[in-house]
Amino acid sequence: MRPPTTGAHTSWNGRLIGLVAVLVLVNFMVDTAITAPLLVLPEMLDHFGTDQAAWLNASAMLAGVMWAPLLGKSADVHGKRKVLVLTLLISCAGALLCAVAPNLWVFVPGRLVQGAAVAALFLSVAIVREVCAPRIAMVVVGIVTSGSAVLNIGSRFLTEKLAADFGFQILFLISAVVAVAMAVCVHRIVPESRITTPGRIDVGGALLLGGGLAGVLSYVSLGAEFGWFTVVPLLLLAGGVTAFARWFLVSSRKPDSLIDVRNLGTPLVLTLLVLVLSTGSYQSMLQLIPLVSDVPAGQGLGYGLAGQGALAVLLAAPGIGVMLGGPVSGVVATRIGPAATLAGGIVLGTVGTLGMFLGVSQFPAAVFFAFLLGFTVGVLGTSGFNLAGSLAPAERQGIVSSLVMVVVAIGSVVLNFVGAAVLKSTTVLAGGEPVNSGMGVFTYITIASVAFVLAAVLVFPLVRKTRASQVSSRS
Repeated sequence: MRPPTTGAHTSWNGRLIGLVAVLVLVNFMVDTAITAPLLVLPEMLDHFGTDQAAWLNASAMLAGVMWAPLLGKSADVHGKRKVLVLTLLISCAGALLCAVAPNLWVFVPGRLVQGAAVAALFLSVAIVREVCAPRIAMVVVGIVTSGSAVLNIGSRFLTEKLAADFGFQILFLISAVVAVAMAVCVHRIVPESRITTPGRIDVGGALLLGGGLAGVLSYVSLGAEFGWFTVVPLLLLAGGVTAFARWFLVSSRKPDSLIDVRNLGTPLVLTLLVLVLSTGSYQSMLQLIPLVSDVPAGQGLGYGLAGQGALAVLLAAPGIGVMLGGPVSGVVATRIGPAATLAGGIVLGTVGTLGMFLGVSQFPAAVFFAFLLGFTVGVLGTSGFNLAGSLAPAERQGIVSSLVMVVVAIGSVVLNFVGAAVLKSTTVLAGGEPVNSGMGVFTYITIASVAFVLAAVLVFPLVRKTRASQVSSRS
C-alpha cells in the first residue's frame, strides 16, 4: 500500500529543493556523529589510555540498533518531524557528553546516547515518502541517502586537521553544533506528518528488542577482541539472546507490539535478508581496503598496494561511488521498480567484491572495484529504503524504515568483526612484525563474496514475488 499523494510533491520546486537540502545536511550530521570520530580512533585510545577499540568503534552503531525501533514507532504515532527534532537533540546531548568526558566510563555512555543519530537517516526517508508522490520519492530518497557523501569527501581532510590542532574533542563539539542547527532547520522547513497511527509506544518491547540485538552484536564485537568463550562476551550473548527471545514471544501475542512479526510479509522479510547480507559484505570490504593499502607488494605476501598510487584516490573512490549510486538508482527505480534495481545492485556488488581478489595487489583494479562497491552501496541503500517503504502502509513507514537501518547495522557489525577475527587468526611474521597473511586476506574476501552470492540467491525470488503482488493489486 502506497502513501496517499494528496498535497504531495509531484515535481521539483523551491520548497522541495529546500527540504532535500535540509535532509541531506541532517544525514551529514549522522556521519559527523557516527563515522567522523573513527578517523581519530588512535588519538582517542591514547587519550583514554585504553586498547578497547571495539567499544569506541562500535558503541554508537550498536546504540543506534537500540534506538531505531523505538524512534521509528514513535514517529508513526507522534509525527516524523517531531521525533526527528528530538533525535537530533538527543544526539547533541551525547556529543557534548563525549566532548567533556574525563574517562572512558563517561565517554562510552556519551557515544551510546549519540547513537540516536542513526535514526535521523531512516526518519528522513520516511518524511520523503510522505511528502512526495511515489515516482519522485524514489529519486529524492537516492539524493537524501547519498548526497552527504559529497560533503564527506571534503570534510575528512578538515576533520583530521581540526583534530590535530584542537584535539579530538573538537569533532564532538562540531557534531553537537550541527545537530542543534539541523534541529532548528527541520522544525522550520520540514512539514509535520499528516499521517499518524493511534496507539501507544511499547517501551518495554523496545528495550527488550534493542537490548537483545545490542547484546548479541556486542558479543560479536567483543568476542573477536577478548575471546569468544570468555566471561564478559558470553554474558552479553546470554543476556542478548534471552532479551530477544522474550521480546519475540511477547510481541507475537501483543495487539499493539512494536513490530508486528506476524504480518511482516515474505517480500519484506526477503528484502531485509538481502540487505543484511549485502551491506555487511560491503562494509567489511571497506574495512579491508586501508589494511591492504599500507602493505607493499614487495613483502611477498600475495597482496599489497603501498607505493603503487595515491592512497587518497583509493579511499575517495567508494565515496564518489556512493554519491552517484544513490541518485542513479532512484531514477532507474522509477522505470523498472525498486526490487529490480536492488537486484542490479546485488549483481554489481558481487562483481565488485570478486574483483577485489585482483584489487588487493593491483592499484588500478583496486580503485575501479572500490568505486564499483561504493556505487553498489548507494544503490543498496536507496533501493532498500524504496522497496521496504513500498511494501508498508503509510501509517507504518517509520517502523519499517527503522528495520532497514537495523539490518544494515547488524550486517555491518557482524561481517566487520568476522573479517577482523579471520585476519587476526591468520597473521604471519614479516620482518619480525605480525602482519595479515595472504591466506587471511583472500579468506576475508571469500566470506564477503559468499555473502553477496547468498544475497543474489534471495533477491531474484524477491523480484518475482514483488512483481506478482503488483499484478495482484492492479487486478
